[in-house]
Amino acid sequence: MGFTPIFVGVFYLFLSCLVYLAYARDKKAAAEGTWRVAESTLHFLSFIGGWPGAIVAQQKLQHKTIKVVFRDVFWITVVLNSLGLIWLHTEQGSPSLHYFISVLKNFFENELASGNVKSTLLDMLSYRSSI
Repeated sequence: MGFTPIFVGVFYLFLSCLVYLAYARDKKAAAEGTWRVAESTLHFLSFIGGWPGAIVAQQKLQHKTIKVVFRDVFWITVVLNSLGLIWLHTEQGSPSLHYFISVLKNFFENELASGNVKSTLLDMLSYRSSI
């Protein structure tokens, strides 16, 4: 309790990069008139910790900045994620933080060991390609 394990920062950085790529892909698809990344996917990834990458993507790519409903839901995900992170640092939430970290570490270790990282990331974005 009282400190944030380094894995939390790594997790936020990983999700932020993933969200930035999702925004970039969605902007490209919007310009080309092809399949788009679902807004619910963008919101979910922001909610679980990728919101810093979403903020950077919105500013750098000038994407998803006009639609008021999207922006409102996005900021709700930021607040909920932040409140959740704060709660995980309380006496009541600390055991959950350590449990989540162990689950995430096991997940990523298994994915890296299996070599399925690329397919897992593409599944998270609900996108398949012949890459």
